[in-house]
Amino acid sequence: MAIWWTSLSLISKILWIVTLMATLIFIVQSVLTFIGADVDGATDFDVDPSDIGGDLDGGINLYTFRNFINFILGFGWTAILLMDNVKSKALLVVISVLVGIALVAIVMYLFRLLSKMQQSGNIDVNKEAVGCTGKVYLTIPGERSGEGKVQITISNAVREYIALTDGDTIKTGTPIKVTEVINDSTLLVEELNSLIV
Repeated sequence: MAIWWTSLSLISKILWIVTLMATLIFIVQSVLTFIGADVDGATDFDVDPSDIGGDLDGGINLYTFRNFINFILGFGWTAILLMDNVKSKALLVVISVLVGIALVAIVMYLFRLLSKMQQSGNIDVNKEAVGCTGKVYLTIPGERSGEGKVQITISNAVREYIALTDGDTIKTGTPIKVTEVINDSTLLVEELNSLIV
């Protein structure tokens, strides 16, 4: 192993190190994704996509750490595997770049498909929320003087929404009923106990 490593050129050593690091990061990202950790949200490059055209349809951002790692992964392993077979270094770089770009495109396409599948299960709050019951999560100031939060059950799923009330202040933990949908994220509620008089 030591003889093989010392026989490599400086460029080959750098390529091996960067590719192995990208592979390790890719494995960690994959494991964290499968256990439900939000890897990409914490590792996005701080780039405004509107400045450089990086925001693609469906709100998927091109300039993320995950895409950078995917590109390095495709580029690095292609260059390593074809290094001895492709004599022209320029051709090797071109092929490696194309494979890196293709890998990024494939992964982004898969994430877009997963995103569409997730969105297809969304609840239509306007149709389903009125009449649902739940509990106050954050105290709701009375007379629509401020916002609170409620957790309600819609279609066997517990959801959290911003809430207003026309009545008195409703404290945390109080049972409520939804009387109106103000918008997709805000509900008008009233205390459930006040309905049973």
